[in-house]
Formats: sequence, structure tokens, C-alpha cells
Amino acid sequence: MTPPPDAALPDAVLFDMDGTLFDSEKLWDVGLDELAHHLGGELSPAARTTMIGAPLAMSMEILHADLGRPDLDVATSGAWLEDYMRTLFTTSLVWRAGAQEVLKAVRAAGIPAALVTATRRNLVEVALDTLGRENFDAVVCGDEVTHSKPHPEPYLRAASLLGVNPEACVAIEDSVNGTASAEAAGCPVLVVPSEAPVPSGPRRVHRESLVGVGLPELAAVLTAVAS
Repeated sequence: MTPPPDAALPDAVLFDMDGTLFDSEKLWDVGLDELAHHLGGELSPAARTTMIGAPLAMSMEILHADLGRPDLDVATSGAWLEDYMRTLFTTSLVWRAGAQEVLKAVRAAGIPAALVTATRRNLVEVALDTLGRENFDAVVCGDEVTHSKPHPEPYLRAASLLGVNPEACVAIEDSVNGTASAEAAGCPVLVVPSEAPVPSGPRRVHRESLVGVGLPELAAVLTAVAS
């Protein structure tokens, strides 16, 4: 998709983290499987798919229901998982193909960027050692909003922190929950699915990969949504 020569660039680019910038949903697979075993059960593929892009508390509720143990404490399970994931985030984060190049292009052009993630701040701080704190003008984490994804609040907050109109931004997402959050906030969304398909929608442009995505392709998302 190529925009016309005079196509406007986005006022900001809002990046999801897990599954979008990092191929980290596979790390969450490991952590969630280990937690399920720790709790004496096994996580089903259907329940795992539902968790993609969801906040921690929601994921723990899904896990407990899947194990037939709704009596378990969400906070206790969440703390166990975060402790396990901290090591994986320190040693095993891998950029998703093309993601680092997109981020570099956005920063080189002076376009404001935000990280908008359902992951909680303590793990995001670990991830920022790899992402580069200097690459983001704002960071919105799952435990810093009243309503996390799929609610629009995270993307609305990111746009507000950057002082831009969400409709003039491009959000980059990989999941159903994250895409719904960005779309509900009014953002055009570049959808690059990772672990599960994401349905089409009026404010969504789909690509199989971020490889080859640069400023013209980001401008094309705005053009496609506006047309």
C-alpha cells in the first residue's frame, strides 16, 4: 500500500509491546504454562488465546476458570507469574521482525511515539532496557489506567500525554484486545497479528509483518482509514 506523495504523516505513533515490538507472547506462553502447572493444572489453548493482549488480572481470572479453580486469588497468581516473567524479560526478549526498524524510522523523523501496553510497569521497566527509554515520549502501562485493554482508556491517555488527536495517530497492534482498544479510542490501527487472527474492521489496516513498514506505509494507514 503506497500513499499519494502529499499524504500526511501521523501526528504520533502508538506502539503496543507484547507481540508487536517484541515476539514475547511466546514467553508469556511459557510463563502461563508454568503457572498452570504450579497450580496443579494445564492451560487450554482456547483460554490462552483469550488472554492475548488482556490485562494481568483478567488473564488470571481466565486461567483460574480454565483450571476449574475460580476460588484462587488473582493477586497471588499474578505476583507468581510476574516474578517468573521478570527473568524471561531480562534474558529472552526478541524483537519482532521489522519492529526495530519502524521504531527507528519514527524517531528519526521526529514523530512522537508512545508505548501502550497491558503489561504492568514493573515488567515494562525491564523491557525498556531493550526497547530504549529514549525511544518513547510517553509510556502507558496496564496498572496505570483504571480500565486496561480492550477499553479505549490506554490509547486515549497516550494521545493526551502526547497532546495529539487519537484520530491523527497510528496505533500498531497484534491482538484482538489491543486492536479493539485503539479503535475505540479513535485511532487508525495497523494490525500485524502474532499469535491469533484479528478480524477486519473499518479503522484497521492489516499486514502480515512489520518488515518493509516505514513512514510511507504509516501515512498510508491514515489515508486508507480516511477514504
